[in-house]
Amino acid sequence: MTSRRALLMVGVSLLFVPTAVLAHHALQAQFDTKQTITLTGVVTRMDWRNPHVRLYIEVKDQSRAVTWELYMGSPNLQMMNGWKIDTYRRGDHVRIDAYPARDGSSVGYARNVKAISGR
Repeated sequence: MTSRRALLMVGVSLLFVPTAVLAHHALQAQFDTKQTITLTGVVTRMDWRNPHVRLYIEVKDQSRAVTWELYMGSPNLQMMNGWKIDTYRRGDHVRIDAYPARDGSSVGYARNVKAISGR
C-alpha cells in the first residue's frame, strides 16, 4: 500500500514538470546573445516587478526618438547586486550594453548599465 501511494505521488508530480519547464524561457530564445549593442539615452521609466526589472530609455538618432524596453534580472537579483529602486530615475542619462531582441524590435536584455556621469 505504501509503495503504491509513493508511485501515485511520483506520477502526479511528473505531470507538473512540463508546466514548470515552460514557465521559464531561455535568454537565447528571445535575445541574440552573440551580438551586443550599446544604447545611450534618457531613462523614462523603471518597473520593479517580477519576473524581471525593466528599464525604459529614450534613444535619439538623427531623425527620431525611440523608446527601448530593456529587461534585467529579477528584483531580488538586482538588489543583491547593489541596485535600489531609485538607482536610476526618470531623466538620468545612461549608457547600456545589451543583447538585442531576435525579432528586431526595440527590446533588449541589459548586460551593463552606467550613468553617463560614471555612477
